[in-house]
Amino acid sequence: MQIKLAPSILAADVRSLGEQISQIEKAGADYVHIDVMDGVFVPNISFGIPIVEGLRSCTDMFFDVHLMIERPIDHVRDFVKAGADGITVHVETCGDDLYKTVIEILGNGAKPAVAIRPDTPVDLILPVLDQLSMVLIMTVYPGYGGQKIIKETYSKINKIRNIINDRGLDVDVEVDGGITLDNVCEVRDYGANVIVAGTSIFRGDIGTNVAAFRDVLR
Repeated sequence: MQIKLAPSILAADVRSLGEQISQIEKAGADYVHIDVMDGVFVPNISFGIPIVEGLRSCTDMFFDVHLMIERPIDHVRDFVKAGADGITVHVETCGDDLYKTVIEILGNGAKPAVAIRPDTPVDLILPVLDQLSMVLIMTVYPGYGGQKIIKETYSKINKIRNIINDRGLDVDVEVDGGITLDNVCEVRDYGANVIVAGTSIFRGDIGTNVAAFRDVLR
């Protein structure tokens, strides 16, 4: 199982986003994780289409765009056009349109992923699991960076990984929220292989921090 590191620019310095993305790329990160918040589904507001579009000119790295917004199906095409390579939507915001939303992502040429909050059952993902490139288990409640990991989510990581393996699917399991050098091996051992880290990457020396994650995940 290939481990991929996806630094979250929610914790980056907005004054030098392009430069910091170059640093994580040079250090060997795999994805750029871009959190999009609408102030409705989550209480915060963050990056939008202009940021994705502007950063696309800075790098060829995989843009892992996490839509924490209501009615994501209405915005898929614009985010892909702006440069998103993968789009993650939430079960909680898609409702009856979950399958249609996943198909919309596929139809626009991006890799689809579905996320759940810590209190949402894994079973809600299963009807579309065969169509996905990735499942995101939120290990904190979405909306803010710098939170402490909720270890009760580990069982969800393990459950979805076992289901993926039992079905023989090639689907990544991503974790996002409170990931540090102290717990990253735990989430990996429960079945996660795409690691989102924000504060732990962008606080201090970026290159050193990426290297430290790489070292412990070997």
